[in-house]
Amino acid sequence: MLSRKNKLILLKLLSLFSVVRGYNILIIVLAQYLTSIFILAPHIKLRNVILDPNLFVIVLATSGVIAAGYIINNFYDREKDLINRPQKTMLDRLVSQRTKLTVYFVLNFLSVVCASYVSFRAVVFFSLYIFGIWFYSHKLKKFPIIGNIVASLLAITPFFAVFIYYKNFDEVIFVHATFLFLILVVREMVKDLGNLRGDIAQDYKTLPVVYGELISKRIVSILLLISCFPVYLLLTRYEIGYMYLYFYICIFLFFAFLFGLWRSKGRIHYVWLHNILKTIIVLGTLSIILIDITLVLDRVM
Repeated sequence: MLSRKNKLILLKLLSLFSVVRGYNILIIVLAQYLTSIFILAPHIKLRNVILDPNLFVIVLATSGVIAAGYIINNFYDREKDLINRPQKTMLDRLVSQRTKLTVYFVLNFLSVVCASYVSFRAVVFFSLYIFGIWFYSHKLKKFPIIGNIVASLLAITPFFAVFIYYKNFDEVIFVHATFLFLILVVREMVKDLGNLRGDIAQDYKTLPVVYGELISKRIVSILLLISCFPVYLLLTRYEIGYMYLYFYICIFLFFAFLFGLWRSKGRIHYVWLHNILKTIIVLGTLSIILIDITLVLDRVM
């Protein structure tokens, strides 16, 4: 049996894991490696990509910055989250604000130190990334559309880190990135729809607060339909192996999403819609391997 003190420590660790959304970071780490293996550096042996110390440091620094970003976002949103997500907020509050800020600064410092192992440009890149996350959490997220776009750009920045490292400028990479960016923008707008009560209470000028739910739903629908264009390009113009199966699934989920969007009337419905988009993103990460399954076997040798 664990003592009361050990139980409290365990709960605080669980709370911190909840604040930094460790499960999201694991997905990003996996996505960075799979993107490097199958899209950015398909010509390099699998072992050399996985064991590349520079790539490992880039992924490590990215994870630290993102974890710190979740902490500062949680710090600024604590009152709003108390309204929108009271149960999660109670868990998050097991760790004091002072401790969170300490961890925030430590993670950012260690991430920049790690980046210095790669190059001075990496230090500049991650320093700007840290500033961008802070500025978004402190100011930009309170504004309609701009906040959604910046949040989505920050979400795909980890892929730009490995993209710059491998210096691969193939057109197909930008098409993949455009699809992901549009899905992320839609996800951010759906989150705003679900957080409407808290945003109004805290005077956040998000899209639903300023323009209403009806206009927000129309914009979300248009963006989702626009995201079908990069899907069409990927299915017809580029060699993506068995990943075409993923995009057919996406089309089905798009229709399910739009049907649910226009029938949604409360937070619980928007949570389900948000989960559909998360499913699309996670499946997209896992399906990268379908671009060329034989590539793994050939490059192990």
